[in-house]
Amino acid sequence: MTSRIPRDSRLRLVRPRPLAAAPRAVNQRRSRRPAPRPPEGTPAPAELAGMARTGLAGAARVARWADAALGPGRDSATTDGKATLSDATAERAAADLGLSAVQIRADWDTARLAGLVEVHGDSARPGWRLRAWNRDDSAVLRGWVALFDAWSLASPEPEGLEPAAVAEVVSAMPQVLSFLQLSAGPVPVEQLLDLLQQRVTELRTERCEVSYEPGTGRPGGSPVPVDPAPAADAPLAPLLDWALGALAAVGALTYGGGQATLTPLGSWAVWVKLEQICVAAQSPAGNIEQSAEDMLRGCAQLRPNAARAEYRAWLAARPVGSAVTQLIDAARGDDALSRGLAFEALRVVGAPAEPAVRSVVEEPALRPYALLWLAEHDGVDPEDAHEVLTREEATWLWVDTAAAVADHGEAPMLVRHLESAVQPTVPQLLDEVRAVGHPRTVQVLVALAAAHPDPALAKAVRRAAFQVHTGG
Repeated sequence: MTSRIPRDSRLRLVRPRPLAAAPRAVNQRRSRRPAPRPPEGTPAPAELAGMARTGLAGAARVARWADAALGPGRDSATTDGKATLSDATAERAAADLGLSAVQIRADWDTARLAGLVEVHGDSARPGWRLRAWNRDDSAVLRGWVALFDAWSLASPEPEGLEPAAVAEVVSAMPQVLSFLQLSAGPVPVEQLLDLLQQRVTELRTERCEVSYEPGTGRPGGSPVPVDPAPAADAPLAPLLDWALGALAAVGALTYGGGQATLTPLGSWAVWVKLEQICVAAQSPAGNIEQSAEDMLRGCAQLRPNAARAEYRAWLAARPVGSAVTQLIDAARGDDALSRGLAFEALRVVGAPAEPAVRSVVEEPALRPYALLWLAEHDGVDPEDAHEVLTREEATWLWVDTAAAVADHGEAPMLVRHLESAVQPTVPQLLDEVRAVGHPRTVQVLVALAAAHPDPALAKAVRRAAFQVHTGG
């Protein structure tokens, strides 16, 4: 009996699509929420963009200089691979622009945080926002918001303080900023210090986990809970002074005379963050309070645009650094769908996630995702980004995505996924899938065999699954 298809059946090649972009077989009844309006008195977007351009003029000037002077084939911008401007380059820029080297370094750091310049190893190149700086108000505002999000990196923290205390203040500042935004005017620093102390106390209390002996209601002997120290005992006044100074340095507020006041840009940015949190709080999954892994699972059934809105809201509710760490940890888990969605969320993070993504390039399970993320971050068209992968990496990604479809999708989707393989024939695909050694290879092949309507192809896939299972 002969097969109804040739043994070397050609596969129809299509460009790989991210799993998150695949249509979901879920009926979603999403309520239409009217577009929110910013608070009365908020300047128009064009006026806000003008303020951002003015505040970032120095950073844009240094970024343009770097574009002209540090392009491909020219001198390196850094010497340590950590985006620190070298002494020689800083002096050269200072001479060219008529500024001090100190000012050049400050503007350089601001340009990096705002995404106007990107450093990769020892080379620098202009960010996409610089290209759109004069014509795209939304790009300008996104650049300023990126700087606003990174306010704690814009000014060195006070010396001699515990890193944990600094982290507590950074985590508590969103509530302080929300209070400033609601106040819509100058607020005494003493009042902000009281609010900061309350929030830090809450954070310390939340971390204090007390175990109880079963059936007794009495605290158990292990682990011994550590009572949080009173907030008044922590050196919060100098930390608040640092935080307000750093936020003033990025243009989010004015600080002086014992008072702090949000600028129009700062008030607008805080309102945007609050609105994102409100959107998430109204979502069916309630992802705003979830861990990264649970948030990604909650977004699995959402369409791409709705999922991205959830990612933005979840990110807005926590410091960028810890959010990126949580997403990377979630990507290391066993759920292939969460892995793909974690990198979709990291795309929403953008430039601040680059160091973390580069740090996982050598991890086999994350390498294909990281390489695609970095390629798109470097400006490669998403449709062509897959070309940065080797054949083996593309095959690993194909199996990993198939595992996600097998776990969370439907049979027709798994069959369609077969068409996205880089191999031109089914036998080649099966040979290379077996060779890459993905831990889910057997399950993927079994699921594909069960889903495919062609008996001959299904038989070949089942045979390959059996050979992988038996080590043949």
